Amino acid sequence: MSDKRFRIVKEEMPFKGFFNIKKYTLEHTLYNGGWSSQIVREVFHRGNCVAVLLYDPERDEVVIIEQFRAGAILKSSQEEAWLLEIVAGAMEAGETAEDVARREAMEEAGCEVQEMIKIREFFTSPGGTSEYLTLFCGRVDTREVGGVHGVDHEDEDIAVSSLPFEEVWQLLENGRIESAIPIIAIQWLALNRTELRQRWR
Repeated sequence: MSDKRFRIVKEEMPFKGFFNIKKYTLEHTLYNGGWSSQIVREVFHRGNCVAVLLYDPERDEVVIIEQFRAGAILKSSQEEAWLLEIVAGAMEAGETAEDVARREAMEEAGCEVQEMIKIREFFTSPGGTSEYLTLFCGRVDTREVGGVHGVDHEDEDIAVSSLPFEEVWQLLENGRIESAIPIIAIQWLALNRTELRQRWR
């Protein structure tokens, strides 16, 4: 089908808070021709976001953060609401993706990014959210990494550690890393680690 089109019949905002939810009544063209019936979809809006995998090629270490996530509170035990992740944040007006990566690296992990490579841009879960994410790998020095970081007015309480790549890979393999973004980032590093270490040395 070459004629892929849609039309928004009605747009509402039933909830506006820390995040926004928009409710769309829409129609779209069908593969077999013609138009769909009107469908109603709620979409979670939070704007564009950025994540950065912080990596020290000299020490072969990855910066991992741990923080409480409200989206994980329905897991079987309370401790499972604290997730192992990588640095990430939302873009603010006037910022580039690179700006956000550097800002969030400092705010969430106390790390200064020396160099950056863009890994990929992608929708995180387009069935229900408009979030579009730019993922980077950033070169850092992990010798002084650690402690608790975060921005007070955002109620962030983030434990930071640097771990050997092989240990991080085992955390992923053992199911301890459950967020999609760090899984994608760590798998990318596994595929590109040798080349990246040569490039950044």
